[in-house]
Amino acid sequence: MSALWVVIVAVTLATVAFKAAGPILAGGRELPPRVNAVMALLTPVLLTALVITGTFGEGGRLALDERALGIGVAAVALALRAPVLLAVVLAALVTALARLLG
Repeated sequence: MSALWVVIVAVTLATVAFKAAGPILAGGRELPPRVNAVMALLTPVLLTALVITGTFGEGGRLALDERALGIGVAAVALALRAPVLLAVVLAALVTALARLLG
């Protein structure tokens, strides 16, 4: 098992523990709105960190290749308010074309 997968599993377990600790420690009380806001942001933030690490991080070096092109196309599509599914399809197509041509 690579170090990346160890980190993914550890972060997943920590996230689950953190999300479970709130209701357990609150004992049926409602959590403060700030805590709920932070908990709601955990999943997308962790997913973004893992995607960026997997895309650009290879042994501490910056790896700009087909994956970065696909992420860039998806980012532009989302910035132009395209649906998420369209952004994913465009990213996959650009990545596949870049690999085919490169």
